[in-house]
Amino acid sequence: MASPIDQQIRNRIDQFATDLNALIREAAVASVAHALQDAHPTSAAPRARRVDATRMGNRAKGEKRDPQLLEHLTERLRGFIAKNAGQRIEQIAVSLGTTTKELALPAKKLIAEKKVRTTGQKRATKYFAR
Repeated sequence: MASPIDQQIRNRIDQFATDLNALIREAAVASVAHALQDAHPTSAAPRARRVDATRMGNRAKGEKRDPQLLEHLTERLRGFIAKNAGQRIEQIAVSLGTTTKELALPAKKLIAEKKVRTTGQKRATKYFAR
């Protein structure tokens, strides 16, 4: 027969194991909820990839962009590259809240005007201000 002290030790160990199990489950549920929020932009959490006014995703196929909006996006891209040299276009797009497709023409314009230089090739291209 176990002594009263042994029984108290056993009870506390059981309670500790129960509390620990509950904490682990809580952490797992929170982790899954966080992962699901990242996977679904419709969640209440703010997303880095939100679309702003410079993205013209509602254009008809072949329709040109508004020149003023294109110029605004080009200047935003130039300013961002000046402050954050050495980033790839994917990183820039996320930070500016647009897509890489929308940044392709402004990036080409800046390179042609020699306002921006690049290193690397394809997806490893990094952008630097001149």
